[in-house]
Formats: sequence, C-alpha cells, structure tokens
Amino acid sequence: MRMSWPHQFLSRRRALTAATGLAAGAVLPLTGASRAAAAPAQGPVHATAGEYTNPVIWQDFADVDVIRVGNTYYASASTMHYSPGAPVLRSYDLVNWEIAGHSVPVLDFGAKYDLNGARGYVRGIWASSLAYRPSNRTFYWLGQIDFARTYIYTATAVEGPWNRLTTISTPYYDAGLLVDSDDTLYVAYGNTTISVAQLSSDGRTQVRTQQVFTTPSSVGTLEGSRFYKINGQYYIFLTRPANGQYILKSSGGPFGPYTMRQVLLDLPGSIPGGGVPHQGGLVQTQNGAWYYLAFVDAYPGGRVPALAPVTWTWDGWPVVQLVNGAWGTSYPSPAVPPAPRQVTPMTGVDTFDGTSLKPGWEWNHNPDNTKWSVDNGLTLRTATVTDDLYWARNTLTHRIQGPTSTATVLLDHSAMRDGDRAGLALLRDSSAWIGVKREGGAARVVMVSGLTMDSNWNTTGTGYELASAAVPGSRIWLRASADIRPGAPRPGTFSYSTDGVTFTRLGPDFSMGNDWRFFMGYRFALFNHATRALGGSVRVTRFELSTP
Repeated sequence: MRMSWPHQFLSRRRALTAATGLAAGAVLPLTGASRAAAAPAQGPVHATAGEYTNPVIWQDFADVDVIRVGNTYYASASTMHYSPGAPVLRSYDLVNWEIAGHSVPVLDFGAKYDLNGARGYVRGIWASSLAYRPSNRTFYWLGQIDFARTYIYTATAVEGPWNRLTTISTPYYDAGLLVDSDDTLYVAYGNTTISVAQLSSDGRTQVRTQQVFTTPSSVGTLEGSRFYKINGQYYIFLTRPANGQYILKSSGGPFGPYTMRQVLLDLPGSIPGGGVPHQGGLVQTQNGAWYYLAFVDAYPGGRVPALAPVTWTWDGWPVVQLVNGAWGTSYPSPAVPPAPRQVTPMTGVDTFDGTSLKPGWEWNHNPDNTKWSVDNGLTLRTATVTDDLYWARNTLTHRIQGPTSTATVLLDHSAMRDGDRAGLALLRDSSAWIGVKREGGAARVVMVSGLTMDSNWNTTGTGYELASAAVPGSRIWLRASADIRPGAPRPGTFSYSTDGVTFTRLGPDFSMGNDWRFFMGYRFALFNHATRALGGSVRVTRFELSTP
C-alpha cells in the first residue's frame, strides 16, 4: 500500500487505545517450521546453565527479523540513513549476539544518501527481511526503499560479499520473506491492507500479488510482516505500532484465507520507562522450542531487542510466556548445543587494526571513500566544507550500549587546518559534541550544544560553544558518557584528557531527546569537517566503548 510520507509516520505510531492482553490456551509445541528452512542441527542439545536477562541486546536494533540456519541464529535490523545498511547479527544461543556484516553495502538509492544536495535522514533501510534458501545455500535480504521499489541482495555468507540480485517495481512495505518447503519464494507485506506476492524461481521478478487481509477498524494499523510456514499452515506475524502484536493463520495456502488472533497488547515490558515489546520475529531452536525476539521502544537509546519463550495452543496459535503478567526481565536460558566460539563483544576497544572497519561501525549517509582510510588507525580527511554537522560527510557512528556507557577516543589533531572541526558527538536530531576547533594556527578543545533538526529533518541549529580550554600538544583523549535509560534526565556528559589518565569535565550536561519520530537512537559519532577549505585530517588510534 503506497502512502504519503507524512501518513507513514502517523501509521508507525498512531495513537492507540487500550485493550486486553494475550492469546491464551493449552500449549502444544509445534515442529516443522520452514520460514527459512533451517539446515540440520549438529551436536547434542543441552540446557545452557542459568538464565538470561532482557533486553538481550541493549543497543539500537529495530524491526528485527530472526532466523536459524543449522546451529546458528541470525538477525537483521533497520538502519535508515546509516551506511552500510541492514546489519546482520549472529548468535549461537539467542542471547549473546555479535555484528557479522551488513546486507546492503552502500545506499546507492540516490544522491540524498550521499549528502549531495539532499539528505536521507529517516529514509533508507526500514523494516526488511532476512531469509536463507537451502536449495542454493544463499542468504536473501529484501526491503523497500522510499516507498518506490524493492531491492533484494544475496550472499553465501553473512559476512559478505552481498550483491544486489534484483530490483522489483512493487514496494513491499515492511516485508517478510518466506522460503516455502517446495523452495517457492513468497513475500508478505503492507500496512493495514496485507498482501502476499509470489516471486519467480530465481527471485528476480514478481509472478503474482494478491491482497489477503484487511485489518479491522477496531484494531487499527497492522504492519511489520513476518511470514512463516509451520506444520503445514501459513502465518503472517504483524505488529500494531507501537503496542501490540497480532498473527494471521491460513490452512488454505499462502494466499489465504487468513484468520486473525491477538498475540499481545499493552504488555508491560522489561525496561523501566520503555514501551511494549512488539514487532520482530519468531524462531525455533534445534530441540523444537520457540522464541519471540521483539524490540522495546527505549529512547533516547532507540529500539532494543528483548527475547521471550513462546508456546502454542492445541489449535496452532502462539502464546508468549509471561512473568507476573509481563514480558519477563529474565527467563531460563535456551537449551542449545554448545557454542563453537565466543561471539565478539559489542563493547570493548577498537584500535582500527588492519585496513578495514569492524562491522560495528556505520557512516551517517554514504561516505566519500577517497577521504578516509584504516591502516592500524583511522584517518578522517575533511570531506565537506560546512558549519553544519548534519551536512558533513564521513561522520562515523557507533551504537551506544545501555543502560549507560562511555566512549573514549584518542585523537591526533596535528594535521588539522584552520577552520576545521573534529571530535566525538552524541548524534541524533538534537546533538552535542566535544572536540577540537583549530583557528589561527592554535587548537582549542570545546563542548558544543544546540545542534538541532525540525520534524522534516532540516537543520534548525548548527550549535554554540558552552565551554572551551587550550589544547597543548598534538594528541587529546575525548570522552562522551551517555545515560540512555528512558525517562528523565537522560544526561550526556563530555570530558577530555591530555594524558589518557586524568579527565577534565567540559561543559554542562546535555539532555538527550527522546522523541520517537527520528526512529534511530543516539549514537557516538566521530567527525572531521572543514568550515573554510578541504585538506586537513585527523587520526583516531583508539576507540573504547565501556560500561560501568
């Protein structure tokens, strides 16, 4: 369903009325799921000791789609205007995750994604789908861009390389891709009006599309499709933004007819002050247990994944398992085979070793690849002449770890030129930063606030200094700390050091915004831009993301 851009925002977070809770009934575990038909499990299944706590990832990974291939779990998430897009996360137990790669290597969907005369803020990679096709041992990513067309990328390993398979003229809004048990590819998609498309055997073209369901007015908006085949029946898992989850079931084939049941509504979540767990997907473990990986609105940090076990009624409807009437803060750990290795932590130190960025990094829009390099250190050459950070190319971002975390960078600013600005930001539609300004051959460390956008993502404030100090030498340690727990006061603080040991606070607290309409949460951001002329550069030799 094609709708205007403003209406899309309204449909994402329409004002919703309160209603009842969960589907209920006797439980009967189901087997034989073929969402992306999983490869055979290997090794004995045993219970992992202990419990896990929610959120399982306290970072901004929204609109998650989750699958299992053999003994490995994968998830994909929205990234809007960040590049590369559509990160693929990997786990061996559904609890501990790492970032393995990105399904969309570059946002080559128009000049606005290059910050070239236009900007793509809050466009780009929305809710999309990840699937695995056993017949050709290939991963598929599918998503629509700008409500205009759909793109499919494929790879034989999630680390890549990912390549564009095709472009389809139908924009499959909030799509879910199903690899059926007979290898046919189907897509469920839409907002309120839900449709199913069949793709050609090579996945390059649409063979057929048909409306299969119209959401009752009493429910309102349904979107965020995930498509499954379980025990011979077809399911379309749908979200009611931002407080509910529903599911459609058909025993007559992928094109229906479908009946609907409520899965959850206004369910208390696991993050104090956060929203209702919703959207995301269902996945089955090797021993037949089912889990629901949803996300929780938890601004200013973003939308954060939470995991809960699922059982099934005797007649084939999912039931989320609750703890004291709420999505549990903790549950017994999934029973899975032992992990072949530990996953790479999402916190820690990056010294930019080697010659490429780690997959935890994403650029604000596409970078100018002639203006940066990694060679046992990150070099950022000025790529834009502007006084507006929101227009500056080659701003490199990293997700914030909740509930509180600190980013510390070591910056060599000796090659900066007069008029250059470089530093570490808390980046969103309301931003602040600590960094180095070079003027008249001298450098100062400054704390700048007041960088703002309006609801159309146009810049309304380019920032103003709140504090500064002289900078001796050519190196400086910059630090930003962020408390992204929902509610007040949501402070961000900044400090610097000349020796890496003693840090000096600079400027007042920065109160991070928590409006949902930017969708993405705050990020730490490394930047270097010119205000007069290109030619300067900085070098970052260490980035550390730490928690208390």
